[in-house]
Amino acid sequence: MGGLVERAVLAAELELLRASEPAPRVVLANGCFDLLHVGHVRYLEDAASRGDLLVVALNTDESITRLKGEGRPVVTLTDRAEVIGALACVDRVTAFDEDTLEETLRALHPSVHAKGTDYTSETIPERHVDSELGIEIAICGDPKTRSSTDLLERA
Repeated sequence: MGGLVERAVLAAELELLRASEPAPRVVLANGCFDLLHVGHVRYLEDAASRGDLLVVALNTDESITRLKGEGRPVVTLTDRAEVIGALACVDRVTAFDEDTLEETLRALHPSVHAKGTDYTSETIPERHVDSELGIEIAICGDPKTRSSTDLLERA
């Protein structure tokens, strides 16, 4: 559905949507999505099935470098946002530069926080914010047997 929407702009848009009847069930998924693979698609499709509107928060290039090391990301934020936004299951794409999703959860206040199967509800770093804000946690996708890092190593 397009490219990147600034987090503050998206927060205002979601606030207006939540004021409508019926208010949409907003699902927030996040990740690097450096090299898109089938595991990412399955995660996002499953996440989208948990609500009415899927928002994907992408790590910025700088945050990926902090997380994954020099040489990452391979694909720039702008390009990653365009690719993720082109998926039929994705409604909006935003970005976050922090090391956790806490600030984004507080700003967007989704109904559902979707995480991949490499997490449990107990291991999600932002679980205390989810609990505080009444955000449901959904573990989505198939078993984590694929990764961008593995793809890069094989290439």
